[in-house]
Amino acid sequence: MRYSWAPMSDELLARARAFRDGDPDPSTRAELDALISANELGELGERMAGPLEFGTAGLRGVLGAGESRMNRAVVRRTTAGLAAYLARQVDGARTRGVVVGHDARHMSRAFAEDAAAVLAAAGFKVWLFDDVGPTPLVAFGVLHHRACCGVMVTASHNPPEYNGYKVYWEDGAQIIPPHDAGISAEIAAQPAAREVPLTDLADARARRLVETLSADVTEAYHARVAALSADPRGREGTRIVYTPMHGTGAPWALEALRRAGFTEVSPVPAQLQPDPDFPTVRFPNPEEPGAMDLALAQAQREGASLVLANDPDADRLAVAIPSRAGWRLLTGNEIGVLLGEYLLQRRPEGGASRLVVTTIVSSPLLGRVAAGLGVRYAETLTGRKWICAEARRQESSDGARFVFGYEEALGYCVGNVRDKDGISAAAVFAELAAVARADGRTIEDELARIAQAHGLYVSGQHNLVRKGAEGQRAIADTMARLRADGRTSLGGLAIERVRDVREGEWRRADGARGTLTLPRSDVLMFDLEGGSRVVARPSGTEPKLKFYFDVCERWADGEPLEVARDRAEARRSRVVAEFLEMAGA
Repeated sequence: MRYSWAPMSDELLARARAFRDGDPDPSTRAELDALISANELGELGERMAGPLEFGTAGLRGVLGAGESRMNRAVVRRTTAGLAAYLARQVDGARTRGVVVGHDARHMSRAFAEDAAAVLAAAGFKVWLFDDVGPTPLVAFGVLHHRACCGVMVTASHNPPEYNGYKVYWEDGAQIIPPHDAGISAEIAAQPAAREVPLTDLADARARRLVETLSADVTEAYHARVAALSADPRGREGTRIVYTPMHGTGAPWALEALRRAGFTEVSPVPAQLQPDPDFPTVRFPNPEEPGAMDLALAQAQREGASLVLANDPDADRLAVAIPSRAGWRLLTGNEIGVLLGEYLLQRRPEGGASRLVVTTIVSSPLLGRVAAGLGVRYAETLTGRKWICAEARRQESSDGARFVFGYEEALGYCVGNVRDKDGISAAAVFAELAAVARADGRTIEDELARIAQAHGLYVSGQHNLVRKGAEGQRAIADTMARLRADGRTSLGGLAIERVRDVREGEWRRADGARGTLTLPRSDVLMFDLEGGSRVVARPSGTEPKLKFYFDVCERWADGEPLEVARDRAEARRSRVVAEFLEMAGA
């Protein structure tokens, strides 16, 4: 008897064999061959579920054999497609060249060298990191060398089994549509990875087609970070504990803090050196519970004033502060609002044309701060790339002066590069804290002052992890359920408007409708009375459905902050509970 799934199995095995035969890496070729020989159809189905999608964040996936994993075959075909697209789209692309960097993850150096070899074979000049480095240095290097593109091999803060491939355009910002679709089409047109032309790197170096990213780039980067300083007070006695989370940030962050005048900086020894296994943390993301425990314990022992942490590729910044209840991790929104207000207060140049930008999943509080200061404010889709794209649009069309941008996932742009940069943000935040200290104030005092002036916001996030192909279907089903739900309130707050970014429209409870200007994306936004809101979206880099909750409460004159915050948290809890029920979670 022949079961109905047999033809599908035959087709899967045929595709797996074809990928194996085209794989230039003996280790992943053997890995896939073993699965084929064992007839492991379930595992093969996961590994051959379709090519990794090349999106506006490039590629990211689990290391391993197969078209749905990160491996040398995927990197070579991706780079060949990127080279073909650059040659068609950018004048003088080959001469202007590409900056290629990498972090300390498993296979990162091999992937970076493969990318350089493919680009060189296609006639492109390449500036290649000679060692591990932070992601912001690639973005900066593109601008410094006037390159046509940058490639960073990194999976940022994902678990150890991941790696990725991030692409920067000639403006030093992450790619946005239509470049992602154009590159993806070129990748699909490439031959099997074993047929992609390569250049021997030693020969390419001899011909100066591949060169090491020079020390002058690092020096220029540090000079730009140092120029961000606006107030020299409070350095003496400001004691900082710093961790790079087993990543690449330590040399750059420590140097940036030194040049900013901070001499009492204590790194966390167990996390100082790059390590692809991240041995002291379960998940190398400063936002994850327990990831900051070593740094907080050291800060407590040493009587520190501040804890600063970068994620493994140093494009994000986490901050912890001492409080009456012990050490407290600031949220991404708290850091973003503090940095935004500080920079606006100390960068008056540009007046009302100054611009701050954040995302639809970040706290609306920065918008209220901007309105209070009479400066421009804009919201974009989630992701640094959209923030920079909006900043460029307003700079070119309306003469805006971009001052600051942030996303709640610990990503901040303080003007040094066209991407999130945890190193420059660390230097500016350290100054912010030192200046507050010189004025006899704490970071909590600064947060309370902002809340008193603009409203007390409490924010939170809830993730539903749904792995594999089945998980993708579950995420789609949940978004469909949310779109179909017709309720009119959440947690006692009226739903004043629903914005469906995928459909490009908003609708109110009274039936009114309008058009959204945001680029189309699978995002739902529920605007609640009083400035509160809920946002739902699938993650672009992880198998997750993400829900974001921002609740605003008025803080009455004379009311203790703790009372107002408890009331806001209680309201947020009710909103979260009802929304999760609405999502069927």
